[in-house]
Amino acid sequence: MNPAMTRAEREEASAFGHAEAPPTATVGYGPHPDQVVDLFLPEAARAVPESRAGAGSRAGGGAPPAGAAARVIADSAPPAPGAAAPVPLVVLFHGGAWRAPYDRRHLSPLAAYLAGHGLAVASVEYRRGPLVDGPAASAARPGQPRAGRWPETFDDIAAALDALPALLRDLAAGPTVDGSSGTAARRVRWADVDADRPVLVGHSAGGHAVLWAAARHRLPVGSRWRLPAPPALRGVVGLAAIADFGTARTLGVCSHAVDQLLAPHHPPATPGPRPAEHAALLAHRLACTDPSALVPSGVPTTLVQGGADIDVPPAVAEAFVAAAARAGQPVRLVRVEGVGHFPPIDPATTTARTVLAEITRLT
Repeated sequence: MNPAMTRAEREEASAFGHAEAPPTATVGYGPHPDQVVDLFLPEAARAVPESRAGAGSRAGGGAPPAGAAARVIADSAPPAPGAAAPVPLVVLFHGGAWRAPYDRRHLSPLAAYLAGHGLAVASVEYRRGPLVDGPAASAARPGQPRAGRWPETFDDIAAALDALPALLRDLAAGPTVDGSSGTAARRVRWADVDADRPVLVGHSAGGHAVLWAAARHRLPVGSRWRLPAPPALRGVVGLAAIADFGTARTLGVCSHAVDQLLAPHHPPATPGPRPAEHAALLAHRLACTDPSALVPSGVPTTLVQGGADIDVPPAVAEAFVAAAARAGQPVRLVRVEGVGHFPPIDPATTTARTVLAEITRLT
């Protein structure tokens, strides 16, 4: 690896340097090509391959530097109660600032890593912002992918989670899957998976998705995404999550992705809303989508945050924790010093083991 690369560049190269891990199955939750979920059973998980960049790529994302131990900043929430299921389910949402060039495939090594430790994993795809050029680039730079699609991005997050239990029950009614792990073979069936009480895990924009999904019962009455009661979740783990929209907007996180996600888009040569209407619409959308505006969710919540993250800085997680505390919701904040944005999703790093531990404590 190029020694002139920065730490953040080395971490990103390591995280994206793994070969794609094939899922056990892929199922659709809607007609759009992006409305699909990759499923990983423990038996089907293969060893995470060596980074294509070579072992040297781990210099930026493997063993942490001195002082890079994970520190629990806040922890007043006990693990979720209840009997453990034979195979706990992790529902995984990828990041990428809600932009189309980033899809679920870059999280497949993490999905395989989690499956290799006895977890069933459902990795969700969803609609993101398309490439916008010229006059059509109402809220994005010309030639740059826009962040998100309103309301389709949120439609898909909600629809995937609502559909997943039935999709897994349909698979459970079909053939079983044989597999082996090491020398001990075990027959795992889809029916073994606890699809009704998953742990939601998301990175960056995907971290926003899982925090928002856990709070859908807090949405205003009449919202198309509102649930009548809290979802049946073991818990939520946000990894470098865009957890507080106010702080993220102030810091311009991910090239002002939040503003692009929520801004009204209109065809070229079509007048948009007047300034006062735009402000009112933005305020309404923030109230329906900002995780900090939807606490308390009542769902056990953990944030894993790199202390050196320059993409989604620690201040974003800290703002969410403060908002949750004011609302009476305890949140567990685990800060990993000396690492940035990508080690939480890189199975070659010690930070990924911290992530696994935080997921496991909820199962």
